[in-house]
Amino acid sequence: MRIAVIEPSLCRISKCSHECVRFCPINRSGAKCVWIDENLRRAVIDEKLCVGCGICVKKCPFNAIHIVNLPEKLAGELVHRYGPNGFELFRLPIPKRNSVVGVIGSNGVGKSTSLRILSGELKPNLGVVDGVEWDEIIKFFRGSELQTYFQQLANRGLRTVRKPQEIDAIPRYVKGNVRELLLKVDERGVMSEVVQALALENVLDREVKHLSGGELQKLAIAAAMSRDADVYMFDEPSSYLDVRERLRVARAIRNLASGGNYVIVVEHDLALLDYMCDYVHILYGEPGAYGIVSLPRGVRTGINAFLRGVLKEENVKFREYEIKFHLKPPERVARPENIVASWSALQKRLNGFELEVTAGEIYAGEVIGIVGPNGIGKTTFVKMIAGEIPPDNGRISVKPNIRLSYKPQMIERESMEGTVREVLVKAGVDLTSSSTWSELIYPLGLHRLMERDVSELSGGELQRVAVAAALGKEADIYLLDEPMAYLDVEQRYAVARVVRKLTQERGASTLVVEHDLMAQDLIADSIIVFSGEPGVRGEASPPLNMREGFNRLLRELGITFRRDPDTLRPRVNKEGSRLDRYLKSMGEYYFTAL
Repeated sequence: MRIAVIEPSLCRISKCSHECVRFCPINRSGAKCVWIDENLRRAVIDEKLCVGCGICVKKCPFNAIHIVNLPEKLAGELVHRYGPNGFELFRLPIPKRNSVVGVIGSNGVGKSTSLRILSGELKPNLGVVDGVEWDEIIKFFRGSELQTYFQQLANRGLRTVRKPQEIDAIPRYVKGNVRELLLKVDERGVMSEVVQALALENVLDREVKHLSGGELQKLAIAAAMSRDADVYMFDEPSSYLDVRERLRVARAIRNLASGGNYVIVVEHDLALLDYMCDYVHILYGEPGAYGIVSLPRGVRTGINAFLRGVLKEENVKFREYEIKFHLKPPERVARPENIVASWSALQKRLNGFELEVTAGEIYAGEVIGIVGPNGIGKTTFVKMIAGEIPPDNGRISVKPNIRLSYKPQMIERESMEGTVREVLVKAGVDLTSSSTWSELIYPLGLHRLMERDVSELSGGELQRVAVAAALGKEADIYLLDEPMAYLDVEQRYAVARVVRKLTQERGASTLVVEHDLMAQDLIADSIIVFSGEPGVRGEASPPLNMREGFNRLLRELGITFRRDPDTLRPRVNKEGSRLDRYLKSMGEYYFTAL
């Protein structure tokens, strides 16, 4: 079935001449399939009359209308629809007791909507905009595991807790210190165990408004775990967390399932998802238009299918390309003639924290990944390179008239006013250049967001705008601090490709602070490893080749990875397992095929 759909947030009927209606062909009944609904304040498409001719798509100046191909067989599996021409969700993930069920897919295809339905926050309407009764919903899921689940949910026999995706807003709504907040929500009497499991001891007396992004994330997870519930849901629990903290969170989430509870996790870090889940559902479709939930799969086969973009059992290809990993890392070769910036041994003391940086240099056309725990000085180092903070000892040397572009870790939405187009132009991005669109705007999927107001964007959309604003400037050094927070796997892959391509073509240098090791695997040529005691002292290595850098980082963390034999993607080994012990004895923690 080929039909046109409208993204309501993009339709601006007060700013256009309604050409989508004027040029729409009249069918045999004398009616047009597109009209303006003054109550909804947007254009509406009649799905029964639409034949998918595409005329309205070409006439819309805001890219609010596009054509989708929807399989006919899904007509009887529609679970929820957001109003006329609104987003449609087909099927739902299936919770399982004593198991962790993972959900993976692109942003905008219904992951958060699925969690809201399963948590009881949103009542599924089965495509009927006026809504349906619980009896009809239970009958709809008759014969499946979801029938019993919704019966219990309707009778209030299930209590659910959901950790939201965006944790940046917590300080605006929650006041007081961490200890007071956790005592208030501790319904299970497990506050001390949760605090220990998530290593929150050092921030118990700190005000919520003074917490870092990673500390806010752990606070939100701890608050959800402290509730007395039957169903625990975690929407992107790894954002802003380093590798050690991600594994700490994964272990805590796994322990929740052992008590007979339902646990559901939406996560984009594939290594983490693989480590903590038993089953996985893949969501695919057209962002903003419709989403389809796949059948459940074992976590290994499910993630491999997602990377390939093909669901063989369902005869579906949802992506044109395969996300690939490579076993042999690139070697770093000294190129004195191509040095863009260099630094001697640096020292910096800041609010009781002491950072020491080993001398190093950056080459033109090189992407350097920066890894290490939170609170260890990575952002401080980036700000010293950017010239925002001077070192106490040592010197940073850069080429004359060097140009820098910096994307900070925390994006202040309030500092961005207007539409996406206006924000990018104000940042210095040349939107009149065709190369800007082909190399940046289209690959990052921003072409449909250009007329959206920044205040309406989701966390992932705002992140992509910030990345585009940084990369769109002509610069010699690009500094990107956690550019992949809130992005899905495909968007992370797109950002990695854009960064590598622009860095090489412009002969620039890029430094990327990122905790997702698989993302660093895709994006970096070399690695700077930070170690030490978070909040007290940090030590930074010089840029190392990928093998040496990953081995140094993971040796300190006590973690080893093996490679999947089919896709070569890295998979975390259980601590103390035979493979874990064998790899540690070899001194190979990441780039090994087994």
